[in-house]
Amino acid sequence: MPSSGISVGQYEAAFLWDGGDRWFGRGVLKAVENVQTIIAPKLVGMDVTQQGLIDDTLIKLDGTPDKSRLGANAVVGVSLATLKAAARSSGLPLYRYIGGVNACTLPCPRIGFGVAGTYRDPGETRLAKPSYELAAFDVKTFSESVYVSEIIRAELMELLKKRYGPVVARGRSFLTVVKDDRDALEAITTAVENTGYKGKAGIVIDCAAGCYYETDKERYVGMFWDDEKTREDVIEMYKDFVATYPIISLEDPLHEDDFEGHATLTKELGIEIVGDDLFVTDPERVRTGIELGAANCMVLKIPQIGTVSEAMDAVQLMQRHDGAINPCASRGDPSAELAVGINAGQVRGNANVLLQIERELGRTAKFLGREAYKTQPLS
Repeated sequence: MPSSGISVGQYEAAFLWDGGDRWFGRGVLKAVENVQTIIAPKLVGMDVTQQGLIDDTLIKLDGTPDKSRLGANAVVGVSLATLKAAARSSGLPLYRYIGGVNACTLPCPRIGFGVAGTYRDPGETRLAKPSYELAAFDVKTFSESVYVSEIIRAELMELLKKRYGPVVARGRSFLTVVKDDRDALEAITTAVENTGYKGKAGIVIDCAAGCYYETDKERYVGMFWDDEKTREDVIEMYKDFVATYPIISLEDPLHEDDFEGHATLTKELGIEIVGDDLFVTDPERVRTGIELGAANCMVLKIPQIGTVSEAMDAVQLMQRHDGAINPCASRGDPSAELAVGINAGQVRGNANVLLQIERELGRTAKFLGREAYKTQPLS
């Protein structure tokens, strides 16, 4: 079943867990039982190509605004399985089934470098964020972008070893001992310049500011370095960051209820401002963002809303207003196929799948590069 992810917004659809000691309370036997005993009997015999009808049935079966009765993990698992089964029955690759003949744009990948300072509270509210990624945009192909990012990443690792000693690996990411994230930004910027890609690659930061926002204080505590910041402090900090470092995208730079603050950043920074916890792939929250001019890009995570149809409604709404879409693999979404299918132009994760799609598309493959990253407020 899909994962609920690391940084989970309060407005996301609710996953159903078993509780107790098994799998630290995160067992999914209740959700599986709901699929077998409640959902399956209603769907048997339905045409898998009727995605909207099946998703509507799932929504009505659950009957709650946040999918909490059956569990969003049960609902989204069936919805995604329907999509994949329909593609298979049609004999088409999933990206082609989603997007038809126009599904030919390879996204600019975001290659993760990791997270910075060890001062962060490792507890429930501050989980290895902000995180840093790199987008090599001024190249001709997806595969070249991956290659350039890895060249820069290797240089960065060497710089960190020289400055701070051994780097603690965490998969393909790392933790360093910096006490101020400006040190990490300096190191990444130097790595870009040392490898000859200044102006051709940019930094993407998943700020996950909501993890650091303490409502009772109305302060951001321990974000980027160990202090407390007001909203105004954070906005000024981002202005300084963007003026100093090659940052092209900030994700959730403020907490998830601050639409107005996101609108200010979108207007004043002139870079991509991404809504993840802000939008939670919810058409209604996207509509609010459009009305207020908040953020110009939406993270696409189908488990956040619960069904493919609802997620595609949010995608279409965002694209109609010239917003960007960033499909993300962190919740088990087929982000590679979604990115190509909707011509998103950017993606997080699933580089190997996209290399395969690039080979399949051959000379028909397109690559937007820097064009994929929005710089203007939503229209």
